[in-house]
Amino acid sequence: MDSGKGSYAQLQLWLVGVTLAVSLAIAICVAFVYSVAVAANYLLGALVGLVYLRMLSRGVAELGKSRNRLGVTRLALFVGLIVLATQVESLQVLPIFLGFMTYKVTLLIHIVQTLTRSSSSA
Repeated sequence: MDSGKGSYAQLQLWLVGVTLAVSLAIAICVAFVYSVAVAANYLLGALVGLVYLRMLSRGVAELGKSRNRLGVTRLALFVGLIVLATQVESLQVLPIFLGFMTYKVTLLIHIVQTLTRSSSSA
């Protein structure tokens, strides 16, 4: 069982690291193509998405131990971010939303790597 906990912890660290790397790479590209302000909005969304990912991973780790289902506090984080983006004049909703979704790119990278590894070993 400890091996499972260790590999899950490694997966969490990998997801955080890759999400940070992908977010920074995309933000640099956005800064060159659009503007630094749009890149900053993107990074804000990406950082909140990273917090969301960490909250999700902690919730998954607690399933079956102290919880029987996942909570909705993560949804409040996303809704709060979008409300903030609509209320603050200097923030832009679309770059923030796309930044928030960056963690999903990392999940897709992990899925492709896992499928590639499993198909090559079969």
